[in-house]
Amino acid sequence: MGLTGLLLVGFLIEHLLGNFKLLEDSTGEAFNEYVLWLKSFGPLLQLAELGLAALFLCHIALALRLTLENLAARKQKYVVRGTHGEKTPGSVTMFITGALITGYLVKHLLDFRFDERYFEDPAAFVKLTLSQPQHGLAYLMAAFVVGLHLSHGFRSAFQSLGLSHPALNAYLQKLGIAIAVLFATGFAVFPLYFLFAWNGPAR
Repeated sequence: MGLTGLLLVGFLIEHLLGNFKLLEDSTGEAFNEYVLWLKSFGPLLQLAELGLAALFLCHIALALRLTLENLAARKQKYVVRGTHGEKTPGSVTMFITGALITGYLVKHLLDFRFDERYFEDPAAFVKLTLSQPQHGLAYLMAAFVVGLHLSHGFRSAFQSLGLSHPALNAYLQKLGIAIAVLFATGFAVFPLYFLFAWNGPAR
């Protein structure tokens, strides 16, 4: 559970950095070149996508198993809660935020990966999509949910891997909150900008 979670954090870093190319220029050329660069890998990209899908599914399956085990044996609480004894908004909503992120992932794939219009002009399609309130607000909420999930998930990943020490735990807790804020803010920038600051496509 911890290992798959940390690997997904690595993917989020790459994904966020790629998204920032949307803001590099007003024409969208930088983002479109980034998409073309990814597509140039051909079969290797498809293999990477399959690996990423397997990673997500593995993380989800482990989360479901952990939840069922905790329900069946309430004496053994989740490792971080049992060790520290405190509850946080992130820790008590892990299953809920995980389910919401899964739903968001399906929407994200349908909006972009499986919509052929996206590949005609990726930057323009993303901008137009995020500028629509029904989509922009959904992505804004998803950014908050991802941050909430990571506020507990990042720290607990290290605990699950056996890295536990009073001094280390305090550091990881602060680092986890910082990373959660970073990702939530980073991903929220795009719907916020295209909803409220973008002037629309050039005419």
